[in-house]
Amino acid sequence: MLHRIERLLLDLACCAVVALGLLITVSVLLRVTVNSGVPDTIVMVRELMVVAIVLPLAAATTARAHIVVEFLSNRLPLRAQGWLVVFGGLFGLFALSPLLYAGWNEVAHNIGSGSYYVGQLNLPKWPGRVLFLIGMSFCWLRLLLLVIGDIRTLRAGGVPALSETTSSTFAEEDRS
Repeated sequence: MLHRIERLLLDLACCAVVALGLLITVSVLLRVTVNSGVPDTIVMVRELMVVAIVLPLAAATTARAHIVVEFLSNRLPLRAQGWLVVFGGLFGLFALSPLLYAGWNEVAHNIGSGSYYVGQLNLPKWPGRVLFLIGMSFCWLRLLLLVIGDIRTLRAGGVPALSETTSSTFAEEDRS
């Protein structure tokens, strides 16, 4: 079920990127041709950028596709590398927690007050805040599940998959 939700969030982020491209293109074309533009383009672009960046975080976490620095850690034994992955996951959980708290407060405040962006369209602020909270929540949940799975794997004597590239390397090493 979580994979389906992650896929939906990833698809929504792709739609946001396409919408960003279309919105910017139409706005530029209107400014060049008829000296006008799409109202509140800057607000819409800002909100779509947040959606495009935050919603796919859970899918990136599942694929272990976050940026990693392996310069020193690759020189350590595999078990130590696994514990470093667990440490990084725990650190990520603690780092995302204040963002979740702040996101929740923003959603509650914006929905409660009915605040909106000042502009021609008077767009409400809450949809972007809700999508930010959803994206961060699913990223946090996926990271929690990965940390729990990695700890179980390490305690059972195995080594968790460290990344997409290293997991395929481990599969090849296991065969030999």
